[in-house]
Amino acid sequence: MSVVLAVDVGGSHVKALTSNADEPRRIDSGARLRADQMVERISAAVAGWSFDVVSIGVPTPVHGGRVVSDPVNLGRGWVGFDFGAAFGKPTRVVNDAAMQALGSYDRTGTMLFLGLGTGLGSALVSRGLVQPMELGHLPYRKKTFEEYVGDAALERRGKKRWRKDVVAAVAALTAALQPDYVVLGGGNAKLVDELPENVRLGSNENAFRGGFLLWDEHAPARIPE
Repeated sequence: MSVVLAVDVGGSHVKALTSNADEPRRIDSGARLRADQMVERISAAVAGWSFDVVSIGVPTPVHGGRVVSDPVNLGRGWVGFDFGAAFGKPTRVVNDAAMQALGSYDRTGTMLFLGLGTGLGSALVSRGLVQPMELGHLPYRKKTFEEYVGDAALERRGKKRWRKDVVAAVAALTAALQPDYVVLGGGNAKLVDELPENVRLGSNENAFRGGFLLWDEHAPARIPE
């Protein structure tokens, strides 16, 4: 069985784990991080690990395994970058929320995944397919969903108001999409202290699980190319 290196790219950190390792390794991210820098620094961070294939989750739209726009919260140089050539291994690139959604899915019903982090990641899983979405940028109230539930809103509005906004945003998106259940992931999900009905907390480790499942022909769902 192939050993998979799963790379979860976020606005604050980039984390990596292989399917036979116990603890992830990470590097700092940030608004100036370019794709080539990410590969160089992650490769250095995982030096000593051996792996056969690579999965990368990137916080931006990905079509056909290619990044189509530079991530809002990262630097430039992601569009059209050849990650497979850079890593020297067969590589699959997907939206980061879709990768974590794949790892969060329990094989039942329709699941809405919402990633609470620097921004708002989102994906819908239904009938064996993971559909990446960009719900965070939809108009909401006077701004967008992301501007109420992202990192900047948490810092600006405080935990109490942020939590109320998260619950309201989940209710609005649930009413529109009608999933059977919602999974909250991302680094800030643990700050939501009271979960609405049919909402559960995911784990950031599910991003790695999703990356491993990208190479598993028996995965519970797949991300269309």
